[in-house]
Amino acid sequence: MRLVNSSPERQVPRIARRTLLQGLTTAALASALPRPAIALTRPALAFGLTPVFRNSDLDLLDRLRAYLTNATGEPIELVSRRTYQEITALVVAGQVDAAWICGYPFVQYEDELSLVAVPLWRQQPRYQSYLIVDRNRAGSAWQILRGDVHALSDPDSNSGYLVTAALLAEAGESVGSFFRSSFYTYGHRNVVRAVASGLAGSGSVDGYVWEVMQELEPELTRRTRVLRASEWLGFPPIASARATAGSPETQMLGNALLAMSTDPLGREVLSMLRLDGFTAGGPDLYAGIAGMVDELRRATG
Repeated sequence: MRLVNSSPERQVPRIARRTLLQGLTTAALASALPRPAIALTRPALAFGLTPVFRNSDLDLLDRLRAYLTNATGEPIELVSRRTYQEITALVVAGQVDAAWICGYPFVQYEDELSLVAVPLWRQQPRYQSYLIVDRNRAGSAWQILRGDVHALSDPDSNSGYLVTAALLAEAGESVGSFFRSSFYTYGHRNVVRAVASGLAGSGSVDGYVWEVMQELEPELTRRTRVLRASEWLGFPPIASARATAGSPETQMLGNALLAMSTDPLGREVLSMLRLDGFTAGGPDLYAGIAGMVDELRRATG
């Protein structure tokens, strides 16, 4: 968990272009380097995961890999990164065939990304962002958070940054002006931990993650309460580079995800994720997120 001394304001229109260019440059350099006599081949299919998954979820990751391998008939590499920027860079550069990203970068890079599948949670392809506080804190209006130390998940997270930033922008405020200070935890579970421990007075967190934690880690969530739930927004999608959307590899992964609820091992994975399945979805699911991006762009000029 990284603390910063000042509020983590950022440029709204794009994810850090430098990070994406680094990913693209790395791919270009790799193709230009001399090849060894015996080339090391990567698995046929590479599937990227965001920090929503914990590296400690070994059983879940093993079962997910096994299901995707069985469903596609190809070996699978699960590629995880610490930040949304890193995993988005891999997708845009075509270094993974598909990845589970966030709706915020999906909207920002809509011209470069293509929708592969959308998870279904409680039978819907939508979720909410929560503002959480200590369970004993009085008050019901989000304005009571003024002057807090606030925990955010990731600068490219919809539920862990954008929803709160857009809410403040609509009120003529910003993360920097409204909160005394704020910091990124780079993980929704860490936002809950920060508020539960008193490290932060409040936090912005993925409602799906908080609800799953309430079932699996109630000792943490019972120390917090939901102060505000956002409108329902498009669930973090599985996306690919638009240039490779029609590739056999991406299509195999998409078909495997859409069929997950019909397979015994797939249903085990879904049960562990507390999801009901995947659907094809459509870009219109992310109109609400796009509206918040526009709101924040207007506020920051």
